[in-house]
Amino acid sequence: MNNVELLSGAEMIVRFLRDEGVEHIYGYPGGALLHVYDALFKEPAVSHILVRHEQAATHMADGYARATGKAGVVLVTSGPGATNAITGIATAYMDSIPMVVLSGQVASTLVGTDAFQETDMIGISRPIVKHSFMIKHPSEIPEILKKAFYLAQSGRPGPVVVDIPKDMTNPAEKFEYVFPKKAKLRSYSPAVRGHSGQIRKAVEMLLAAKRPIIYAGGGVIMGNASAQLTELAQLLNAPVTNTLMGLGCYPGTDRQFVGMLGMHGSYTANLAMHHTDVILAVGARFDDRVINGASKFCPNAKIIHIDIDPASISKTIKADVPIVGPVESVLTEMVATLKEIGETPDKASVAAWWKQIDEWRGTGDLFPYNRGDGTVIKPQAV
Repeated sequence: MNNVELLSGAEMIVRFLRDEGVEHIYGYPGGALLHVYDALFKEPAVSHILVRHEQAATHMADGYARATGKAGVVLVTSGPGATNAITGIATAYMDSIPMVVLSGQVASTLVGTDAFQETDMIGISRPIVKHSFMIKHPSEIPEILKKAFYLAQSGRPGPVVVDIPKDMTNPAEKFEYVFPKKAKLRSYSPAVRGHSGQIRKAVEMLLAAKRPIIYAGGGVIMGNASAQLTELAQLLNAPVTNTLMGLGCYPGTDRQFVGMLGMHGSYTANLAMHHTDVILAVGARFDDRVINGASKFCPNAKIIHIDIDPASISKTIKADVPIVGPVESVLTEMVATLKEIGETPDKASVAAWWKQIDEWRGTGDLFPYNRGDGTVIKPQAV
């Protein structure tokens, strides 16, 4: 008990962020969070990036999360500060970006009284977050923040809002602070691996395919599975296409890459997808920019769909082989299963498929093109 540290609610928030490894916070000060800013000023390990509008804070945190894989952290005040953050929160939710938004709120005794700058941030944000919390006692702060970071970064990543009434950060009240090592959430248990039977079924389907294609989305990048995807694609000698969110998950200069898919995608990718007989969809959601109508999408294809989020599978296009699990572990097991089986796709069928793809490339695509001598940047290469 001699090592117990007593901190105010505001100090707990800042200390937790430091202990969680947060290095940068993006925000704009306001009255409801002034105590937090006072504590933040005294903590050199956590850097605050001042914006001029709260929406900018959420977009900056979004970019930080995409670049690092860590949760972006946002600090906004009550009322207009919180509502200004909504667009950036919605963007993070749609793109599965980990983000923790700490929003100020009126004192707990004033909640529900239409007090100055009171806004129901919990209700407003509910459709566009993984979860929303309201701090009801300062002693809850470490545990709730731990849950918020765990939720934001696990399973299908996304934003989490923590609403903080002003009296929860009162510097005159001190409480015991202990950094929680683990979040305790009884009702939340994301898959840690895919079903081995489904994975084997998927591998066998790919080996039997005559015109396979791999369709990769942003989940490959968020799931750190680019290396596994590349190895699997090369073992199968299958063409690879991706979504806008998936750009970069497979080498764009590789011969097997046929370009981005969808209404803004390449001629080759769209024709290859339409004529394929087996689709391996990895971390992609079959949105309207790709399918352009479920009834006409890939009428002759069997679909294998891998995603960490079970709600994303068969949402718009029915999967023949659904696999719920982290894409990295699922693809790793697929590669191992493929090597264990020891077979390769039929060479004649694969050769005929690539011959057709190369014909599409030559007639209507950006490739081949004159790359020049390297002194001038070609738009096609970019």
